[in-house]
Amino acid sequence: MAGEPSYIDYEVFLDPDFSPASFANSLVVATNNATDTPLDLSTPLSRVLFDLQEIDTHIHTLTTKSALPLLTHTRDQTAAASKILKEADEQIAAVSQGYERLEREVLRKWEAAEEARLATENSLATVRLARAVARCIALGRQLDGQMVELTGRGGLSGGVGDGTASPVHAPRQDDTRALERAASTIVSLRQLLSDTGVGEEGYGLDRVKVIRTLKTELLIPAENLVRARAQQAINRFSISPTSPSNTPSTGTQSTYKQARDARARLVSGVNVLYLLSPPPPTPPTAEINPDLLLSTLQGYIQTTTITSLNNLSRALTMLPTLDRVLPEISARCQDIFALEAILSSIRPPSHPSLPSEPKTTNLLRPLLTALDTPSLPSYFWRSLASPLSTRVQEIIHRGGVSARALRSNRDRLKKEIKECVLRGSQVPSSIVGSDKRTTSSSSSSSEKGNWEREAAVMVGSVVGGLGG
Repeated sequence: MAGEPSYIDYEVFLDPDFSPASFANSLVVATNNATDTPLDLSTPLSRVLFDLQEIDTHIHTLTTKSALPLLTHTRDQTAAASKILKEADEQIAAVSQGYERLEREVLRKWEAAEEARLATENSLATVRLARAVARCIALGRQLDGQMVELTGRGGLSGGVGDGTASPVHAPRQDDTRALERAASTIVSLRQLLSDTGVGEEGYGLDRVKVIRTLKTELLIPAENLVRARAQQAINRFSISPTSPSNTPSTGTQSTYKQARDARARLVSGVNVLYLLSPPPPTPPTAEINPDLLLSTLQGYIQTTTITSLNNLSRALTMLPTLDRVLPEISARCQDIFALEAILSSIRPPSHPSLPSEPKTTNLLRPLLTALDTPSLPSYFWRSLASPLSTRVQEIIHRGGVSARALRSNRDRLKKEIKECVLRGSQVPSSIVGSDKRTTSSSSSSSEKGNWEREAAVMVGSVVGGLGG
């Protein structure tokens, strides 16, 4: 068709932007005058029909001449397509067979392996939980035996099953180590029960009924009992032979034995309360804040101070009793001095929750920091002197025999109160070990000026309000 002449412009029809409406409009405009009222549409229609007939003729001629090449081409294309389809079918079949073999050899085995993995993980979690439960039970049995050793009864029966401690008594000399062992067991058990995060040793323990029973019926009552025993050991601490809480000694050997027993009970109580203090923060550091221990020691010092204040206040209203009260106050201060000396020699025990040994060299430093004082005896005298002046002013304002007796014995009060302070600011000779006596003696002599200042504060709190 391209080689034969034709008046038809095929490029117009082959243009991608060809518009039938525009083409028809151009034919109408070309065959009509714009001023004609009725338009003649027969001429453009004939033109279009003639063009269609001409195109149809060309198509018929072209197909007639090219019938054999077209049929041959179509046959070749069909054969090629059939061959491609056959090859594709073979490849699809091979791929399907490969997938089936892959599914059979890999996928199904992977599914079985995944089931085995899940079963293994569950079994491992069960084994870990069983081991944790077994360890808890072992620690519980150990703790129960230690409670029998402490109480002399079978288990914790007799008032502690409900979580309240039974009536406690001061630990015997052979109880001190047992008390520390029980505290260590309690801390280990408490730490295991608190490690309940995912991947930790105690994960899932809170869902085991026997563990909940162990915690409520054994751990909590045992912790209450051990804590009460340790606090009682500290609150009853007295190492001075003239202390009101001590009975008169029959000899030096008995005095030293009492001092050793008192020291052993104090050390045990301090170690136990340090261990039972709230656990360190997370993540744990190398330091622990022994709140339970510090509150008990502060309570002991506060009780001693208040008792001394009340006794001295009563003695100032009845001066004949002053000769008995002042030695008692000196003895109480000696107990506090002995407490300071013993605390300075106690290193913090190893704590299961701490990753390393604590940096604190002794247990005295945290107490001094909490009280904001350089010395416990100094803290005692200054705490005693602070409200004492108010008590003396009350006696003077009331007047009467007591006020006159205080004014008339002004010089005697100065002397006896100063001697009371200096006598109380010395470590008692009954403290265990000659090396400690030597050390405390040298320390006392080197700080004599400090005690002179404390004596002046005490004397001023009593005599300063007497006037004249």
